[in-house]
Amino acid sequence: MSDHASLSAPTLLEVADLRTTFDTVAGPLVAVDGVDWSLAEGARLGVVGESGSGKSVMSRSVMRLLPKSRVMSTGRVTFDGIDMMSLGRRQLLDMWGPQLAMVFQDPLGSLNPVMKIGRQVGEGLRVHRDLSARAARRAALELLEEVGIPEPQRRIDEYPHQLSGGMRQRIVIAIALACSPRLLIADEPTTALDVTVQAQILDLLETQRAERDMSLVLITHDLGIVAGRTDEVVVMYAGRIVERAPTTTLFRNMKMPYTEALFRSIPKVTDDSHARLEIIGGQPPEMTRLGPGCKFAPRCKYAQDLCVAEEPALIPAPASASSSRAVLGDQAGDHDAGDTPAPGVHEYRCFYPVGTDEAAEALERNIASGRVSETGVVIQTA
Repeated sequence: MSDHASLSAPTLLEVADLRTTFDTVAGPLVAVDGVDWSLAEGARLGVVGESGSGKSVMSRSVMRLLPKSRVMSTGRVTFDGIDMMSLGRRQLLDMWGPQLAMVFQDPLGSLNPVMKIGRQVGEGLRVHRDLSARAARRAALELLEEVGIPEPQRRIDEYPHQLSGGMRQRIVIAIALACSPRLLIADEPTTALDVTVQAQILDLLETQRAERDMSLVLITHDLGIVAGRTDEVVVMYAGRIVERAPTTTLFRNMKMPYTEALFRSIPKVTDDSHARLEIIGGQPPEMTRLGPGCKFAPRCKYAQDLCVAEEPALIPAPASASSSRAVLGDQAGDHDAGDTPAPGVHEYRCFYPVGTDEAAEALERNIASGRVSETGVVIQTA
């Protein structure tokens, strides 16, 4: 689906001010801190960020798959007009499968080790479609063929440990697709797979999404995965969305320094075979001990005293997704003419957006002070 088409399609899922807090021995840990986003019918959204940025917790919060004890989620999650946050267990069971489904990043951990593949794939069909055991087996065989499992008539009677990692991931996808959900959330679906198998799994997801006219949320730490496979991208850091834009716009004109750092860490075929990979120095912040200022400042090559002392403001996001991104300052000219804030949707205002004169000057100061190397690597914390 094109960017224009996704904008004109009706909204399927809307997430507003979603916050998820874990009660830990070290104190409250806010894993998801007030995120807002929406997804149109048939659209593809990429969610990108390092491990610990809040991507998986956000997706599980949307699906209502978090434990009941010592976890609190607030905010609004609306699926096709249904308030997901108010549903009870029985109602959620009716939603999982036919309406929303999820592909987890650990296929072996997602599958029952003592249950044959055919029974696991057909289980949802028996529950939601009221199929007999024989009919569910036939449907499971068809699903195994659809997701590219070789020798499905043999594999259907095997156990998860007898399959390769790539085949197990295909089985998990088959289970998620069994009841033809309207929304599929794929959480790091290519983790621990080699590059060739990764491409096959991603192609499979896109083929199935297009054939079934599903909406897709693709969660990954790799910006390269969402390029060409999503309509829009949101970038998460420390539990917040720090940048959002249509995919083509993001790669052409990213504004948030964290997004740039993720992009520069992607291996490129144009690089010399012995070239060192660029890394993002330091570690994500400890979520129970967040201080003032921008949470990315200690790792940002543009960061100044202002970034360390003051939290970047959240500003109303434009209604047009084509200009929805981190911007500099509060000037009206920062947004395209005619844009109006989308109700309840906010985004970061970065003090030194990538590509601006302010950012270039800040980088020069950091290099002169010795905080950042000549190649742009942070060697001292802010």
